[in-house]
Amino acid sequence: MIGSVLSGNRDLSTPASQNFSEAWAKKYLQNLANQDDVESTISQSGTAAATANSLRQVLRTASAQAWTQTEALLAQELIRHQIDHQLIDPWAVAKDAHEVYEIALSAYAQQLEPFRLSRLIAPNLGEIRRKHTAIDPRVIGFISMQFHYSGQILLNLAPISARPLLSQYFKVIDDHLYMPLQRAYDAAAQLTYSAPSLQTVQRLIPLCTTISERVVDRVAQINPNYQSHSGRLREVNVRVSSLRDTEMFQVYLWVCILENSVSAVQQELFPLCVMLYPRLKVRWEIVRQMLHLLNGEMSTHLSPAQSAYFKPYYEALWAMFSPQVFPD
Repeated sequence: MIGSVLSGNRDLSTPASQNFSEAWAKKYLQNLANQDDVESTISQSGTAAATANSLRQVLRTASAQAWTQTEALLAQELIRHQIDHQLIDPWAVAKDAHEVYEIALSAYAQQLEPFRLSRLIAPNLGEIRRKHTAIDPRVIGFISMQFHYSGQILLNLAPISARPLLSQYFKVIDDHLYMPLQRAYDAAAQLTYSAPSLQTVQRLIPLCTTISERVVDRVAQINPNYQSHSGRLREVNVRVSSLRDTEMFQVYLWVCILENSVSAVQQELFPLCVMLYPRLKVRWEIVRQMLHLLNGEMSTHLSPAQSAYFKPYYEALWAMFSPQVFPD
């Protein structure tokens, strides 16, 4: 199954897009460098194959429960944003989630490193993103939450000792659904390897997680008593989600740079935030703090010439979330 996924990867055929994909894979290796050896972690959790097999047995139930949670969270948003309900087929979404988590569990059972799963599964998740958002990009909010809740339900059913490693596999899925990585691959494929915009993004890719950690930790320090729908900023699950969102904003900025257009932010990121953040009790002032710190961190690592590619899109993003738009 995993081999068939890899054979369909048509978007990594150019040197530029191959280099982009390689850089993202190396970021996963970098993130795993400070953890225990993968095989050791698996052996401590019993047999990975047995854990994967037990989770496969409850995949269908997990998908159904995830859709119930997604509807409870976003049903009113469907009406408020005037999104055509016919564009969201719960059976098709659940089927896609089932297939993707089957691949992830197979990778876990075979002891493939999570960064390899990222390379293998990217085409599938890119196609799922394209398929469900072809008519209305705002549908990505429903798709991403369905997959996210599916992963959370499976993690809660897994042995406690298996969860740290298994969460790395599920994070790959979250990343590719929340973040327009396949769109970034496609945009990179249209550029030459030496294109200044591509070089700017290549400079930022390996720094993405480090930048996110600094930003998230600083926001938590500034707001020690702040509590969202999921808990306080320093709680583990909230920090993980905050890191993912901060990385998501960075990837959308990369897409803007590579496409030389702000459309990805206008059509996807902004509506996604408007749909989800109020429901999750994320204040707009927190978002602005994150953006302000993100600008400082990213700018630090760019030359003046590279900053010229980054600044216009950051300024457009800041304007969208400014106090004039969202006065809190």
